[in-house]
Amino acid sequence: MRLEDYWGIGPKTRTLLADTIGVERAITAIEAGEVGTLVAAGVSRGRATQILRRAHGNAGLATLVSSDARSVYDDLLSLAAEYAVTDGAADRIRVLTPLTDPTAATDRLDEILAARDTWESLDQSAREQIQESFTTYDAANGTDRAAVETAVALQEAGLGDAFDVLADLDVAELQDAAGALGYFRETDTGVEVLEGADTELDRLRAQLVALRNEEGSALDIIESIRAAGTRDIEEFQSAVIDYIANETDIDHGTIRTAAIKDAVDTADFVSGTLRNLGAKLEADVESREKAVASQLQSTIDTAENDVTTAVEAVSDIAFALSLGRFAAEYDLRRPELGGDGLAVRNARNLFLSGDVQPITYAIGAHEMPASESVQPPTDDRVAVLTGANSGGKTTLLETLCTIVILASMGLPVPADDAHVGSFDHIVFHRRHASFNAGVLESTLQSVVPPLVKDGRTLMLVDEFEAITEPGRAADLLNGLVGLTVERDALGVYVTHLAEDLAPLPAATRIDGIFAEGLTPDLELQVDYQPRFGTLGRSTPEFIVSRLVANAENRTVRQGFEELASAVGQEAVQRTLSDVRWAPE
Repeated sequence: MRLEDYWGIGPKTRTLLADTIGVERAITAIEAGEVGTLVAAGVSRGRATQILRRAHGNAGLATLVSSDARSVYDDLLSLAAEYAVTDGAADRIRVLTPLTDPTAATDRLDEILAARDTWESLDQSAREQIQESFTTYDAANGTDRAAVETAVALQEAGLGDAFDVLADLDVAELQDAAGALGYFRETDTGVEVLEGADTELDRLRAQLVALRNEEGSALDIIESIRAAGTRDIEEFQSAVIDYIANETDIDHGTIRTAAIKDAVDTADFVSGTLRNLGAKLEADVESREKAVASQLQSTIDTAENDVTTAVEAVSDIAFALSLGRFAAEYDLRRPELGGDGLAVRNARNLFLSGDVQPITYAIGAHEMPASESVQPPTDDRVAVLTGANSGGKTTLLETLCTIVILASMGLPVPADDAHVGSFDHIVFHRRHASFNAGVLESTLQSVVPPLVKDGRTLMLVDEFEAITEPGRAADLLNGLVGLTVERDALGVYVTHLAEDLAPLPAATRIDGIFAEGLTPDLELQVDYQPRFGTLGRSTPEFIVSRLVANAENRTVRQGFEELASAVGQEAVQRTLSDVRWAPE
């Protein structure tokens, strides 16, 4: 396969990868999902992520047919990646895509929920030990030795019971292998044994280095010995041997064996002896290094299967634990996959902070058991959602989109209970403020084609009327609702035009979100739980009441009071009374 055959790799990126890591290595990295390798080669992280998403999950990405759905998908993976325990795990999370195989989604759910339970069962000390191990692993750039040491550390931290692959490892052999790997390095010219692996090898190397420092000093050695008052050649040669022994820590016998026997003069004796001695030490170092390398390799080979398993296991465990941490942080739970509908109980929006009111909602046929507090319908395919401004309607759509996307990737969801059907097309369309023919055309291009394609479609569309005049928007929205029912799709449409719609199809209902007043701090008080089959009201009197209460200028306040008469003076006064505000 050529690099150009992968989505997102054009001539410039192809040349960059070929020049930095080579075509073969680049293809291997893409097939293995190695974002970090592509980034290190000079590809931007965003582009590398997109390339790998397409390479590994193009069919799944095709289900996200609107830009807003893809935006939610990106935001979800960015949020999940924040809980990654290694850089590699973060990269693997960023390239997750919706799964087209239900069995694969179920298997991943099992894996991540087991990791969540494991993480929650650990005490703080064990968690810190695990995170420290992964930090060390990252700092070592994920080498085999780092992986082996991390696997041993994870087992010692108590993860052996949770991950069978760890429990089956021979810790003693792995520890020996880790030691061997720490002193063993493959280079372009062969195998290099690092310092510390063998005392004898270190001694020989040190002697060789010291000898090399003397090789260019033959004349200095001669002058030093003559200055000591040597009288004849034998005394001179003995003094040379003593000098070399003192400076290099090489034993006298080795030096005598290497000493030149037929030197023509003192300079020839010194330089020839140093040369012979250097050749012998080089041979001794090479021989000893080969023997030590063979011993290290034997130790590694003994644990070869466990080493290979450990390298793969550490990456997989880091990935599972990262998503397990994410699930634990947000109390994510198992969804029931399959069926024809979408139903959630006590669902929460992951992108909101603080005290968030959970929501129960459903469309389509589902088997989520009813609760005493809220019992969502089980047979309406389309809901028209109405109600107060700032009432959480858009947030509800986003929450539903989030849950569907997470479930499609085989991940737990932010709801106490969720029944999520499979969808071939997911359309999420946020409210857009622009009001022109171009926006209308592009919006229709994004929401209509998925409805008429083969497969099951989920429509989550926010305030369609924002892109054209209300009267025509009502006509278009009515047509969309009818088309959704006709195509056997599911949909939630947010609108303020419910009363202007023509009689809705039988499989459609109207839901409402209601504002209940203002808090003593003049904040809008909303019951975010939709009321099924009930038309919601925008209740502008609450907003006007807040404006009246906050007006510091008397003239401005009088203007808002006149406005109050248009929206219902009695309602405004009652609201002001409820929040204990009285005009001057």
